[in-house]
Amino acid sequence: MQVIRGLHNLRAEHRGCVATIGNFDGVHLGHQAVFAHLQEQAARFGLPATVITFEPQPQEFFTPERAPARLTRLREKLRAIRDTGIDRVVLLEFNRRLAAMSAERFVQRLLLEGLEIRYLFVGDDFRFGCNRVGDIRMLREAGTRYGFEVENMASYVVADERVSSTRIRELLAEGELQQAQHYLGRPYRICGRVAHGDARGRTIGFPTANIDLHRKVSPLNGVYAVSVFGLASEALPGVANIGTRPTVSGDSRYLLEVHLFDFAHEIYGRHVEVEFRLKLRDEKRFDSFEQLRHQIEIDSGNARSFFNI
Repeated sequence: MQVIRGLHNLRAEHRGCVATIGNFDGVHLGHQAVFAHLQEQAARFGLPATVITFEPQPQEFFTPERAPARLTRLREKLRAIRDTGIDRVVLLEFNRRLAAMSAERFVQRLLLEGLEIRYLFVGDDFRFGCNRVGDIRMLREAGTRYGFEVENMASYVVADERVSSTRIRELLAEGELQQAQHYLGRPYRICGRVAHGDARGRTIGFPTANIDLHRKVSPLNGVYAVSVFGLASEALPGVANIGTRPTVSGDSRYLLEVHLFDFAHEIYGRHVEVEFRLKLRDEKRFDSFEQLRHQIEIDSGNARSFFNI
């Protein structure tokens, strides 16, 4: 899959495509259905299937304090899109210049001059351009004028419920991991590199691998039984805390700390995937490290029981 970063990197060879536009956070079943339909149109036109997306997401740019938790960081999202078979991603930096671009200029600069689009697949509620004045009606009018097709996507529904990134965030926050997996089409994982921490876990008998989250807010919070991929030929079982460590420091940053069972190898700098299997409890503050150590013993026992080890 080719990733084109920014309008300035669009070249003549990128002209002529079918495309869709959106955040696609989580790349869930609804997004996958969009991409499958786009690939059908790509085959019909004999052109590349192209996904146009943004980094950061628009709401993270305009109101970062109210932006929802990311289901997938950029690296994870691009990999999930690639796995669906999409040919190209146009990754637009959402900055002041893009935010100020008029809807008419967006159509002219990106869809016509940059991509020479032949088919566009977007949601009924898709809005674009400065002050969000552009909508599907404007796109249909532009399509009629400039010769490209515009089709609107229907909501993707499972068991009478609309599948959306918002709903998946709610399910993850509620600890409903199986239902979230059902809507994602895969188990929920967070990827990251093992970083040096404060080694506090070693002092209470539970050394942890500290994983860089690369996100300000996490859709998960609490203690989980987890499987860790990337360190051995098979997944390694463990127990993880994701949150702000209120007992240690009440850090405002979200941290992911994983204690692997019966594992004592040096893994700093390794890239891992943490799959969340079962929520054990919410994160809470303890009055002493001894109370924390005792609770971790209980959490580890519960996680071991889940894995039957």
